[in-house]
Amino acid sequence: MARTLGEMAAVLGLPCSQPHIEISQIISDSRQRQPGALFVAYRGVQVDGHRFIDDALAHGARAVVGEQALQLPVPYLQVPDGRYALGLLAAAWEGYPSRQLGVIGVTGTDGKTTTSHLIDAVLSAAGLRTGLLTTVSARAGAQVLDTGLHTTTPDASQLQSYLRAMKEAGSQYAVVETTSHGLSQWRVAGIDYDVAVVTNVTHEHLDEHGSHEAYLAAKARLLELVATSQAKAGIPKRLILNADDGAYARLRGWVDVPQLSYGIGSGDVQAVDIEQKAGGLRFEVRGAGRPALTVQTPLWGRFNVYNCLAAIATAFALEVDETAILEGLRHPPQIPGRMQRIDRGQPFMALVDFAHTPFALEAALRTARSLTSGRLIVVFGSAGLRDVEKRRMMGEVAGRLADLTIVTAEDPRTEDLQPIMAASVAACRAVRGNVLAVADRYQAIMQALQAADAGDVVMICGKGHEQSMCFGQVEYAWDDRVALAHALDVTMGRSQTPPPFRLPTSDLD
Repeated sequence: MARTLGEMAAVLGLPCSQPHIEISQIISDSRQRQPGALFVAYRGVQVDGHRFIDDALAHGARAVVGEQALQLPVPYLQVPDGRYALGLLAAAWEGYPSRQLGVIGVTGTDGKTTTSHLIDAVLSAAGLRTGLLTTVSARAGAQVLDTGLHTTTPDASQLQSYLRAMKEAGSQYAVVETTSHGLSQWRVAGIDYDVAVVTNVTHEHLDEHGSHEAYLAAKARLLELVATSQAKAGIPKRLILNADDGAYARLRGWVDVPQLSYGIGSGDVQAVDIEQKAGGLRFEVRGAGRPALTVQTPLWGRFNVYNCLAAIATAFALEVDETAILEGLRHPPQIPGRMQRIDRGQPFMALVDFAHTPFALEAALRTARSLTSGRLIVVFGSAGLRDVEKRRMMGEVAGRLADLTIVTAEDPRTEDLQPIMAASVAACRAVRGNVLAVADRYQAIMQALQAADAGDVVMICGKGHEQSMCFGQVEYAWDDRVALAHALDVTMGRSQTPPPFRLPTSDLD
């Protein structure tokens, strides 16, 4: 596949002195090294891509896009924002696939993945062909693609290639989990969104955005993208907002796009008469001029009422019938690492959940508390090189809600693990929580299981579906679900095999 430099310049609205130069690929990593490439340089979070222009040229790049005023031996296109330019170029390169799909973007601090899967389940139950992109995986038709380690929103080129694959698979809608990083870094530039779903905006990612106001603005960029996208025949533009969230008052007037709000006893789409039993949730949904629905789902927890409401409001906006809505929520997929039960015949409940923010941890622990009359034991950590304040906040949450808290490693990266853990431990103790510090995550799980009695709940929080843990700059193989299953077998005397993973902390405790 080749394009001309003139075509690429036109996408950016720039003149080009050598429009007939053929371009074989658009790259932002000089290590990709394909002759004939157009190299896009921008100031990254840790590295300035302009430093690698010479390397890209040495390996055959024919032209460069960048943010600085430069004189180069090849054609150079200067832009105000290289990331934004890369998104537009990637969309054009793949043939603007989002213009041929209904695109539903799901953002928020918590619940994005679950909500995305629920929307996909409801649309599929209605007979609509869908593609799905979340932090867990990407699906185009029947093909499921791994999105890698610690992936949020993929880079612009990969994201546009996923959308093209969905279009080619015959999808009518693409459900795209859209993170604040993907929005603030313009990875989603060039996507014509039709529906924006916001789950909530709570404390998270202040390391990236600097302030809650900047974080909110990053989330709100999704609303702006809906407002400015090209209109598509038969697909309405809508905003789906959580009326119970603290950010709702700000977001509801952010752009002039029709919206539906949802909430528990509030909003346009309301959940009332909520019941939770061992088999899941049951509640009634009213509003938006639609007949009342009695929803039954195997999902647990008040937070999943909100996730279901977001999916229902989206379905209402797209005029999906009530039968499909009920069917999709009655048989949702098991979302990896989201309140996922690991059952090896033990006399207590063992769960893995992705909860890695204070809000999500509190929601998960409150749900777990409702599932047992015994004790609640939680294992969690906080990531290095990320928002420092949440270490204290999560410790306080665990101290208030769990009977035993075990603080452990969770992607310390290049930070010293001990101070990370110490912040959560001190906060837990400050609210009189019963807390242990166990650096090795496998041993922390083992201690939690050894402390558990019949009828208790043990929750392993923070990693969920992820399959690696980062120490220094190295990703070590790790999966909470595999580790928990193995530890259960060992605890119950069914296995004497060594732990399935070995981390740098294995010799610290």
